[in-house]
Amino acid sequence: MKQDWKPGTMIYPLPAVLVSCGSTEEEYNILTIAWVGTICSNPPMCYISVRPERHSYPILKKNMEFVINLTTKDMAFATDWCGVRSGKDYNKFEEMHLTPGKASMVQAPLIEESPLCIECRVKDIIALGSHDMFIADVVNVKADEKYLNTETGKFELAQSNLLVYIHGGYYETGEKIGKFGWSVEKKK
Repeated sequence: MKQDWKPGTMIYPLPAVLVSCGSTEEEYNILTIAWVGTICSNPPMCYISVRPERHSYPILKKNMEFVINLTTKDMAFATDWCGVRSGKDYNKFEEMHLTPGKASMVQAPLIEESPLCIECRVKDIIALGSHDMFIADVVNVKADEKYLNTETGKFELAQSNLLVYIHGGYYETGEKIGKFGWSVEKKK
């Protein structure tokens, strides 16, 4: 039997990402976001949702670009810390010993410790209520070579122990149980 609950956002798991922003070292900041996702694959587009009162909000709005940095089990503490501390009080890169790297297409820094960094340019901002949605074009993706399978040429992102967020908790991803289309594959 199921119970009725008040309407809420219960679509989990979500990626727990670190979004880096700013165009100069003095302005660089990191914020933790779980309200993030894909909007379109062609052209590649994604979104992040940010509360207007957050320190990063005016930085994002001014520069209109950011980097989505996927996080791993090893980055869990930094991911949480960057979500509960404000960039107006701390230099999050220094405090969490994260390395700002040079992005190829945007001025915002990427996080070198991330296995995958998605460079984004804001296309539109939509005020929704508690959060504003930054809709962005993906202009470049930087992938850590240590997850590149040299035999197949495939990027093995699942081997990076990605971090996900589920209703107030952080979890590592589990074991692979199938692949896209396996339910309808012809048996040999």
